[in-house]
Amino acid sequence: MAAAPAGGSSRYLVLAAMIFAVAMTFIDQTIVSIAVPNIQYELKLTSTGVQWAVNAYLLTLAAFFAFGGRLADTVGHRRMVVIGVVVFAGASACCGLTPTGSLAEAWLITFRAVQGFGGAIMFPAALAIVVQSFALRERGRALALFFGIAGGLTAIGPVLGGYLTEWTWRAIFWVNLPVAAVALVLVAISKPVTESRPAPMDYRGLALIASGVALSVFGFQQSQVWGWSNPAIGLCIAAGVALLVVFVFVEKRTASPLIKVDIFRIRAFSVQNLVLGISMLVFVPVFFFSSEYAQIALGDSSSEAGVFLLYFFIGFVIASQIGGRMLDRGGAKRPVVLGCVLAAIGFHLWAGDVTSLSFSEQQWDVVLAGAGMGFMLSPASTDAVNRASRLSYGEATGITQTVRNYAASLGLAVLGTVLVTDLRTRLTDSLVAQGLPQDQAEATAAHLSQVQTQSGGSGSAAAVPQFFREDFAHATQTVFHWMAAIMAVAALVAIVGLRRGVQAEVAAEGQEQPLPSGREGAA
Repeated sequence: MAAAPAGGSSRYLVLAAMIFAVAMTFIDQTIVSIAVPNIQYELKLTSTGVQWAVNAYLLTLAAFFAFGGRLADTVGHRRMVVIGVVVFAGASACCGLTPTGSLAEAWLITFRAVQGFGGAIMFPAALAIVVQSFALRERGRALALFFGIAGGLTAIGPVLGGYLTEWTWRAIFWVNLPVAAVALVLVAISKPVTESRPAPMDYRGLALIASGVALSVFGFQQSQVWGWSNPAIGLCIAAGVALLVVFVFVEKRTASPLIKVDIFRIRAFSVQNLVLGISMLVFVPVFFFSSEYAQIALGDSSSEAGVFLLYFFIGFVIASQIGGRMLDRGGAKRPVVLGCVLAAIGFHLWAGDVTSLSFSEQQWDVVLAGAGMGFMLSPASTDAVNRASRLSYGEATGITQTVRNYAASLGLAVLGTVLVTDLRTRLTDSLVAQGLPQDQAEATAAHLSQVQTQSGGSGSAAAVPQFFREDFAHATQTVFHWMAAIMAVAALVAIVGLRRGVQAEVAAEGQEQPLPSGREGAA
């Protein structure tokens, strides 16, 4: 028997509980990068070690989303939210307690990975609870709040990180503890009622997808460190993709698979995941590249660079609420297409103004780009999850989040390479114009482009020469033009692939007959 959506104010109490639960995962995607110089200095970390303090979280988050989704559907969504919050908060506390000395590097990387695992088992369960708590015609508005607030926290991360780091870098991890406490209290008060379907865990499928995602994402992450010419990069990515292909074939022949790959036969689910994958090539990378631009080209401090991103957040949150209501009234196609088009225009205009080195000339471009992403991300994610059976919401969320994080890693790798390559060429020309021989100019440009972009402009603003600021602005302009083109492709896919109209209620409930299910009661 299907669980009825929660009633009245209790639904919004459940929604608030889930927003607090996932808030930590969104904040931690960006907040740590701000404190990297302080962490490296105090703990005496190697450059590789500090890089993995950032990457270990993103890697485990991406690798275990599918596992988290399946676990939520079979064990219980509320239970997995509680476990995920506790694991995440505990790992955060341990990160903040990282000892100095020889243990520091291994300690921090290990607990950052545990944070990612906690987030991966928490997020699909939290989203599934929100979906089950609201009727189909109300989910657009509810999930617009969920994704709008949670997604906006990705932008708040650098702002919060900048201020907390001025006190101690350890506070960027400890801030998760009160958030986790509020989440657990709200879960206990709201007592969300959800369904589950006990089933054996497909550990073979888990090993294949976790290894495949981890290997290929690792290759993307290391591309800017080792360089694309290093054969190890191609080997990691190829091996990861091969494992994912094997995973698909194995799942088709598994009685109780980790992912029912036949879900991709649902046209809207497949198209929305393709749109999400394309758009996520841009969404997470824009926070990193705009932050670097603000610190290097504009000479802002880390906290000022975070404020820069709040303009993106303003557009994102407002538009996501409008997009959610459009989804409820008329279906997903209109807000998704409109959002992709607005984002493409916003990034194009932003690219045109970025070389002015004046934020006042860019602020409305930033708001427009954020609004475009807000219009489309929430409706696309909601529409994809709506296509799943009621007993598979966690699994569907695990799929969409795996796609989103995989694409974000690819976007960071490819656009990072575009930035460094363009910057190196422009620096070489600038150094030659100043009288350096061609060979010396190329070597100096290669060194400067790697050092500055990997540090995120964390050095003194006065130490960055004017020609470097201008060249970095032009390289960022190239990246933003790419982002505009990527969002135009996403718009084209949505126009061709999505159908008009509101989703039928029967599709939301799933076409299959429900299997015997367990139910998490209110007690």
